[in-house]
Amino acid sequence: MHILVNNAGVGGGGAYGTWTDAAWDWTLDVNLMAVVWGIEIFGPLIEQHGEGGHIVSTASISGLISNSVTIPYNVSKYGVVALCEGLRGDFAQRGIGVSVLCPGIIRTQIVDSIRNLPERFDRPPAEWLAAMRSSDTFKFVQERVSHGIDPFYVGELVREGIEADWPYIFTDIEFEPMIEARFAAIKQGFDRIRRREPRR
Repeated sequence: MHILVNNAGVGGGGAYGTWTDAAWDWTLDVNLMAVVWGIEIFGPLIEQHGEGGHIVSTASISGLISNSVTIPYNVSKYGVVALCEGLRGDFAQRGIGVSVLCPGIIRTQIVDSIRNLPERFDRPPAEWLAAMRSSDTFKFVQERVSHGIDPFYVGELVREGIEADWPYIFTDIEFEPMIEARFAAIKQGFDRIRRREPRR
């Protein structure tokens, strides 16, 4: 089996009022477009082998629930989820499985992802970076991530997900109530329309 793992992520973006085009470009290019490009490049190569394969792309639990603090990040990860969901049926006919990894809080270096920000994306001034790093929100996230789930455990889940062809690979159940609340709100939207007389 030939395996492609699209695992890229930067914690770019921020709350409304702090956005810049450059920050949006960087976040979407790394988190979403790199996944698209990976599939465009390696998908045909896996097909050419004719030996089957599997593609796992890393989204985030933020690809299923959003918040007001990291909107550009959330948008990029929602895109990865939609991409994987859309490709799964098509690729199954080609002998290729597709899974989306939606991890919770993992012990990674994502809070320091700005260290990899290329100059062409208008690196923020040192004063802004210092203020951001000293904020309570940043410190809270940094603390949570430093005590996050072991990446090696996540790797084991990904292996199992590939072997069993899971459509969604989760790492924990911490955010399940938030996802259930989102689904319930969506269902309520349909219920409101169901109660109305249809217009013809």
